[in-house]
Amino acid sequence: MLYPRMVRVRQLFDVPPPIKDIPTAVRQTLKRLKLASDIKPGETVAITAGSRGTANVAIIMKTVVEELKATGARPFIVPTMGSHGGATAEGQVDILRHFGITEESMGVPVKSSMDVVKIGETLGFPVYLDRFASEADHIAVVARIKPQVGLTIEIGSGIHKMMAIGLGKHKGASTYHRAMIHHGYPKVIQHVGREVLKRAKIAFALGIVENAYAQTAKIEAALPGEIERKENELLRSAKSWMMRLPFKEVDVLIVNEIGKNISGDGMDTPIIGRFTDPLDHTTQPKITRIIVVDLTDQTYGNAVGIGMADFATKRLVEKIDRHATYVNALTGLAPEVARIPPYFDSDREAVDVALSTIGMIEPESAKMIRIRNTRDLGEADVSEAYLPLIKKRKDLVQLGEPKELQFDRQGNLLPLEATGP
Repeated sequence: MLYPRMVRVRQLFDVPPPIKDIPTAVRQTLKRLKLASDIKPGETVAITAGSRGTANVAIIMKTVVEELKATGARPFIVPTMGSHGGATAEGQVDILRHFGITEESMGVPVKSSMDVVKIGETLGFPVYLDRFASEADHIAVVARIKPQVGLTIEIGSGIHKMMAIGLGKHKGASTYHRAMIHHGYPKVIQHVGREVLKRAKIAFALGIVENAYAQTAKIEAALPGEIERKENELLRSAKSWMMRLPFKEVDVLIVNEIGKNISGDGMDTPIIGRFTDPLDHTTQPKITRIIVVDLTDQTYGNAVGIGMADFATKRLVEKIDRHATYVNALTGLAPEVARIPPYFDSDREAVDVALSTIGMIEPESAKMIRIRNTRDLGEADVSEAYLPLIKKRKDLVQLGEPKELQFDRQGNLLPLEATGP
């Protein structure tokens, strides 16, 4: 089969630059809260730590720990990730370790348990809180804020979701997802978050926003009474800085890796245009076929999101931890995201099949895009069919000349290496 030749393009997103001094940015925003007025020496503070691959997360967490210690408090870290890590205490600690968050690196205990306590009710169902967090004198919520399919601009994925799904652990996440069948995602997340703010001892929240290059662009802290308003503001920034594919019309999209550290859905749904709002015809890309090639190491075999692809590879499927994947998908009442599509022994076979299922388009003329993952879209390989469009776009820079697709002896695509700044 003849393949389209590919050329590297760099996207020029109109976004703020990354924060140069992360510790100083964290200290400055926390200083405004005057934590010492509420957190007394000797009191304990549970700090949330999620399962997403947030940029600079270890540095941010370490600085929060240091600032709390400076007040005389005794902070500790609580894994807050719903059903991720196979819904086990040990699995969630292991995920944090992969992000550089350990007792040794943070200098404080990491207390992990799947036990929860009921702290209240909302919309007719119970609200749960991690047992260790419930026993602390205070709770500090640290969360990256970003848009998420099914959640409104007022909520998104961030502080409220961390208070609900994260601090609710597996039992809470399962309960809330069942409630979403009747009440919808945004309403449940908002109401549970408000109940946690009312019943739990939330001292403050720290919201993190990344720009389109997955760089830390904004860090802001908020007291309990400010959290909902502040999260709204930060989410608007996150949406305006959101990454995107370089083109909306795509015959074949090759995604090198998927994983929970990339997105809660394995792949960011607004990026790929799958499982999104069917009424949104303005921002969704139209992609005929999606190939997923591999899993990230940091997803620990959780292949949630593979069900959004049309084709996969044998090496990805062989890495799947069925228990971790099924627990996560079924907790979210979304078995479809764990469905395994047709998969093939090599990347070449998957590409061949994908190109043969795009209609009356000759393979060498296909509009094909290859990306590392949906979180790293600063550079992408695109096919020659896009060249006329590239020349008209001021936000795209062509890097080099078109080249043939490169496969190794096993028929797998050679790594998509970065070209540098």
